[in-house]
Amino acid sequence: MKKIYHGSCHCGAVTYEAGLDLAAGTFRCNCSICRKKRSWLAVASPEDFHLTGGADNIGEYQFASQKLHHLFCKTCGISSYAWGENEKIGTFYAISVNCLDDAGPDELIEAPIAFVDGLHDCYDAPPEETRHL
Repeated sequence: MKKIYHGSCHCGAVTYEAGLDLAAGTFRCNCSICRKKRSWLAVASPEDFHLTGGADNIGEYQFASQKLHHLFCKTCGISSYAWGENEKIGTFYAISVNCLDDAGPDELIEAPIAFVDGLHDCYDAPPEETRHL
């Protein structure tokens, strides 16, 4: 069941609301940027994501295929969400679960985690090794 969560960067300059069902699953990816950031993500549809503050304080980084827009706060550097396009699901927002200000410990503990092989652009299957993610 979807719940509206409030998220933000570390300094609070960038804020948003996202309708998510954490019990439906979250994911970790092995691509180069997710690995370095230790990203833990949940997917929101465009209608379930609303930027509530800090649009002018958002920087963007893209690399490789430039399909994903990795966004970050220009003040504190925290990447609290990204957005992109996918052939199967269309436009999506990848919400950093660890940046949800009102997600309780029990919700986070219970949230299933899937692993995706973004390093090889294979988002439908886990990588061979996940212990380091």
